[in-house]
Amino acid sequence: MLVAAASDLAYCIDELAAAFRKEAPGAEVKISTGASGNFFAQIRNGAPFHVFLSADMLYPRELVKHDAADGATLRPYAIGRIVLWTLDARFDVAQGLPVLRDPRVARIAIANPETAPYGRAAKAVLERDKLWEAVQPRLVIGENIAQAAQFVQTGNAQLGIVSYAAVRSPKMAGVGRYHLISAAGVPPIEQGAIVTRAGSSQPLAARFLRFLGSPAARAILERNGFGLPAND
Repeated sequence: MLVAAASDLAYCIDELAAAFRKEAPGAEVKISTGASGNFFAQIRNGAPFHVFLSADMLYPRELVKHDAADGATLRPYAIGRIVLWTLDARFDVAQGLPVLRDPRVARIAIANPETAPYGRAAKAVLERDKLWEAVQPRLVIGENIAQAAQFVQTGNAQLGIVSYAAVRSPKMAGVGRYHLISAAGVPPIEQGAIVTRAGSSQPLAARFLRFLGSPAARAILERNGFGLPAND
């Protein structure tokens, strides 16, 4: 089974796949991670992924409109969160987004708002706080949220708006400092899973989506910094 997973899942998707294999012994699960918008385009054009784990609900719904996925299988599986993150001791992220007005901040990393739901979320909170125009000249755009985090980690950006899952991951735990950004007044990052047209003939695909609603999967997601939708 081939799974296309949004980049924010990179830190826990292997754990999810391992837990699924315990429930489906012998199941072969191959994972690709990347920007949701890029996967949308690939699946729409016939890429043979069986399951699409998007960082939003929009891209899966668009696949349904293009007859490239089964709308009856669409389900929210997680609620994403964003944080302001830095490894630069000069900046106090506890101030929240207003710290981005500091003239010493030369580069700010976000994911691409055109293709990455976390990039759209970053733009939404910056617009909400009347900061978007001020920071635009200093933005460093990652193809996806994992690359945006990498820009901060490598020093190519002094601060970044990244996923809570990134800074909560074992690899990043204790690295730098972060501030959880309020989601008030902006759309939630509701993440959707769907079986693609290619996956409709793959029994494991629907089973994997059911698994995402299981206590085991929800515990993994919650432990890795995701909020959880109401379970059906």
